Amino acid sequence: MAKGKGKGPKGKKITLKTAKNSIRISFDGGRRLDLSKMGITTFPKCILKLADVDELDLSRNMLKKIPNSIEKFQKLRWLDLHSNQLEELPKTVGTLQNLFYLNICNNKLTSKNLPEELNLLKNLRILNLGLNCLDSIPPTLGALKELKELGLFDNFLTTIPNSVKRLPKLQKMNTERNPFPESKKEEYVDPIKRVESLYLVQEKDLCCSCLKTCQGERDKLNKFKNIMPCPSKKLSFPLLLTPNSTAMDNQEQWRLKDEHL
Repeated sequence: MAKGKGKGPKGKKITLKTAKNSIRISFDGGRRLDLSKMGITTFPKCILKLADVDELDLSRNMLKKIPNSIEKFQKLRWLDLHSNQLEELPKTVGTLQNLFYLNICNNKLTSKNLPEELNLLKNLRILNLGLNCLDSIPPTLGALKELKELGLFDNFLTTIPNSVKRLPKLQKMNTERNPFPESKKEEYVDPIKRVESLYLVQEKDLCCSCLKTCQGERDKLNKFKNIMPCPSKKLSFPLLLTPNSTAMDNQEQWRLKDEHL
């Protein structure tokens, strides 16, 4: 007779060798430990020996818990935990003072298990809490004065704290598909209107193929302008192109660039 009871699916075991082979150099020269899409069910303790990495990607696995030992990753600037089965986060995540990107979207987090210590991440610029089970947002997130983007979509929110709405540097807040009262819906619509497929970048940040495509499109636009009446005043952006979806594949290369200007 078999001993013990089943404990759910057995995930892939990550060895130190596997982890070392999963380290990549990011565009800005940082070291990124990429363990995404590996079927991991338990946080691999061996990666604590690689705690000097700048980025950690554990997304698209089956993790239910992140241990307190995450605090050992003190150099971490970028942490991606999206698309797991996390029901809580450890309070020690608040000790990661260099963190400016945190993605915990598409998990099973509840408001009760969202640690208040998130408000200690003073350098955080992008926070994604979308696709969870949150019915409220702690007003203490208003302490994240450097926050530029906040994802709250697909939760169970009925209100957003004023302290969060008034964050001084907040440029984008996605609150779509939450059960806000009809009278409040307009209040939570992002006031900045954007074209989702439009990205403005400098020429030097594009690869050769994207640059060639963009220049071709710009030439077509210039030809069109030549047959149209010219307005008395024109806006000029000589270093900016509009690569649209062509540049989306290259976002990974320049996503951190403006953070270090």
